[in-house]
Amino acid sequence: MTATTDGSTGALPPRAPSASDATAETTEPTDSLRTAVLDDTAESARRAAARATDYLLSLQDPAGWWKGDLETNVTMDAEDLLLRQFLGIQDPRTTEAAGRHIRGEQRPDGTWATFYGGPGELSATVEAYVALRLAGDAPDAPHMARASAWIREQGGVAAARVFTRIWLALFGWWKWDDLPELPPELLYLPKWFPLNIYDFGCWARQTIVPLTIVSAKRPVRPAPFALDELHVDPRRPAPPRPLAPATSWDGLFQRLDKALHLYHKVALRKLRGAAMRAAARWIIERQENDGCWGGIQPPAVYSVIALHLLGYDLDHPVLRTGLASLDRFAVWREDGARMIEACQSPVWDTCLATIALADAGVPADHPQLVKAADWMLAEQIRRPGDWSVQRPQLPSGGWAFEFENDNYPDIDDTAEVVLALRRVQHPDPQRGADAVQRAVRWNFGMQSRNGGWGAFDVDNTSPFPNRLPFCDFGEVIDPPSADVTAHVVEMLADVGRAHDPRTRRGIAWLLAEQEPSGAWFGRWGTNYLYGTGSVLPALAAAGIPGSHPAVRRAVRWLEQVQNEDGGWGEDQRSYQDKERWAGRGASTASQTAWALMALLAAGERESEAVRRGVRWLTGTQRDDGSWDEPYFTGTGFPWDFSINYHLYRQVFPLTALGRYLGGGPAAVGA
Repeated sequence: MTATTDGSTGALPPRAPSASDATAETTEPTDSLRTAVLDDTAESARRAAARATDYLLSLQDPAGWWKGDLETNVTMDAEDLLLRQFLGIQDPRTTEAAGRHIRGEQRPDGTWATFYGGPGELSATVEAYVALRLAGDAPDAPHMARASAWIREQGGVAAARVFTRIWLALFGWWKWDDLPELPPELLYLPKWFPLNIYDFGCWARQTIVPLTIVSAKRPVRPAPFALDELHVDPRRPAPPRPLAPATSWDGLFQRLDKALHLYHKVALRKLRGAAMRAAARWIIERQENDGCWGGIQPPAVYSVIALHLLGYDLDHPVLRTGLASLDRFAVWREDGARMIEACQSPVWDTCLATIALADAGVPADHPQLVKAADWMLAEQIRRPGDWSVQRPQLPSGGWAFEFENDNYPDIDDTAEVVLALRRVQHPDPQRGADAVQRAVRWNFGMQSRNGGWGAFDVDNTSPFPNRLPFCDFGEVIDPPSADVTAHVVEMLADVGRAHDPRTRRGIAWLLAEQEPSGAWFGRWGTNYLYGTGSVLPALAAAGIPGSHPAVRRAVRWLEQVQNEDGGWGEDQRSYQDKERWAGRGASTASQTAWALMALLAAGERESEAVRRGVRWLTGTQRDDGSWDEPYFTGTGFPWDFSINYHLYRQVFPLTALGRYLGGGPAAVGA
């Protein structure tokens, strides 16, 4: 029995027999029969790769980039409507289109999930319900009544996350006194002091700074309706929460929050005003050229609110361009629905598409690959950003994930862009070589003390931010991860630095991070399939042989978790329940490709597991050369924020098929 698409059961997809089990159950094939089977698989793979290549080439923008939709969950759409309500800039067309999208994502039980096939999630359901009330849906409509009843069963608004309750507090649906305090004086803490803003991951930092202004101002706009139906007891919407023991970390931070609430009442006006002005300067200095903040939606939303509370009117250039940037996160569907992307991924999609096409045999000097390289070269960031707080002497040279995000290049994108550029024969080879040199220097400089690499910052490992009562919305620090470290190691090996002591430290860190099962944890993709699919190609590139014990353990794990249909899949629930869900879920194109990339790197091209995986990919390809993948295989915050990258279903299968046919990654540039 497999997991149902609506997540209504906890049943697990079956583990398929391993390759050795499969062969034991049948008569051993003759060499000629095995050769015929492999030849047939290879021919199917060639046809599928050719169709996939044509399809992917057709998706390229004339400017040279690729970008698939980045689908998350309906909280993005709900908060967009709440922002418009708060600022008084609603318009009927946008409201109706957002409502159409939100309604379309509701599950039969009245709830909303945060990933396809997942269980209902309280905060997402509360925010979606409120957004539909703003869109005109009546509370006694059947779909709304089911939602509100479920919310009450789960503890009501009081049990929702802090961010949800902040949105409700903006309209008086929740009391500010019943929220954790976040003082703007936080900006004055020096970087060596615990809980300074640079102890937080960049995504949390960009959100927290504007929220310190919101927390200090505690605004309330008139609510257009009551929300009594979302409380277990409307007369007592915020029942007191028990205090943890004072000797525990949770108890300590709860008491710190109580002290900050007292400070809010006695804060010196001049000090608080100066702190808010400092926060405003920090926000404005980090606004990107297109008006966004960090290239992601949440910081932009809260920055607009914070600056508006400080007196910036909506026609002010900062707010006008900020609001215009938010409109660019909207994806309009053919049915009139409007979905909000939390972020956009053109650099990431473009480098992955370039790698896929090159590995599938597209000539290195193909005009579309050259155009992609030109676009990526123009996107390299040459100025310092917030990362330089920890590395002030390090010259810049990274790439960001988004169209505009010069303040936060990331280590992962930088590694993959270098791998992509080195697969392209550019007419100006020196230009590419110079860009690669800058990137390699920057990535080396961003290595953390333990030998691994995080995504955005160095040694962003403080244990304190995650303890704050405010920080219940997902991961708020950026420690080194196996997937990012693997991509950096693969890139360093590709440029001839496999034996550099820093690279060897990265390899040692990866080997030490292997799970007892043989898999690696995936921080930015779901999950153990992504981590393992990242690490094995990196180890192979760095010269670790396929006979290495760590590689053999990983191969055995991949064979054990292969599905009966020949594919691989892993549900987001593996982040919460590793024992039941690691490497388990409905087969998907991207996750099957990750498993194949790992097995191929380990020298398993002729194995039964690889053959079955390739045949699953070729058998599920659509006529136009694409694959369908409703499941979320990307990760923003493990479990708390899941992503469906719509281009993953295309680039990774093509990469895997290309490597199966070509024997490995494409030949690299000089």
